[in-house]
Amino acid sequence: MTAKLLSAAPVVDQFKRDLAERCQALKLKGFTPSMCVVLVGDNPASQSYIRNKRRICEEVGASFRLEHLPADIGRNEFLGHVKELNQDPGIHGIIVQLPVSEHLRNLDLPNLVHPAKDIDGFHGQNTQQLYAGTRDLSLLLPCTPKGIIHLLNFYGYNLKGSSVAVIGRSAIVGKPLSMLLTNLDATVTLAHSQTKDIREVTRQAEIVVAAVGKARFMDRSYFNSERRTVVIDVGMNSLNGKLTGDVDLDDVKDFVAAITPVPGGVGPMTVVTLIDNLISAVERTAKGMQ
Repeated sequence: MTAKLLSAAPVVDQFKRDLAERCQALKLKGFTPSMCVVLVGDNPASQSYIRNKRRICEEVGASFRLEHLPADIGRNEFLGHVKELNQDPGIHGIIVQLPVSEHLRNLDLPNLVHPAKDIDGFHGQNTQQLYAGTRDLSLLLPCTPKGIIHLLNFYGYNLKGSSVAVIGRSAIVGKPLSMLLTNLDATVTLAHSQTKDIREVTRQAEIVVAAVGKARFMDRSYFNSERRTVVIDVGMNSLNGKLTGDVDLDDVKDFVAAITPVPGGVGPMTVVTLIDNLISAVERTAKGMQ
């Protein structure tokens, strides 16, 4: 039995309709949601991601602005740009597009953006809400974890009491996702490069999230065919000129119950959740001014 492909397309379509309605409601109150992306240098992958963000912004009626800064910009000048955006009432959401130039990487990048405009969800005040046990998906939480939850909800997977293995402990995906899943009453194992037997962990799980960053790292040996696992593949790797996930889809497709495709799975969910965070940020601003 071939695995069900958990495509993001129908979820994104539903999201965009909802976001467009919320955006229009804000415009009627005098607020046009506006995102600004700060890009340092000319990384081709970054420019591709930015085009996707711009496209969905425009599709739902939000405003998009790009601050394209030179790769050799000075630290103080860079910080000055971000400070101006933080103070600009016409900008509701700010993203510092990663990676930045080498000489800027030791800055406290997650906390440069004001928490009320941090639509990436990386500011300490926003991630703190995960530690506090929030289940509220309208908060400015990290986009990929939030997008994964929305995807699982859309396809009807009940997280309460489910055993979930998250493979990879990055601050962007693995750690915040494991906390969010725990808050939603899943039983979570967070495995990583120092885990003694990852296969033992994944074979016991009902849901496996692969966030390793290695092309086709996981094959069918990581799964128990009797469990009919649901697999969320976060990987975005280039292999022989093609985008591929952390899971070898061809090898596991007859071995697991369902899997997200790469491309077309978690990636689009991350982008649409970013726009959701933008709209949520403006809704909070509008509510605070009533």
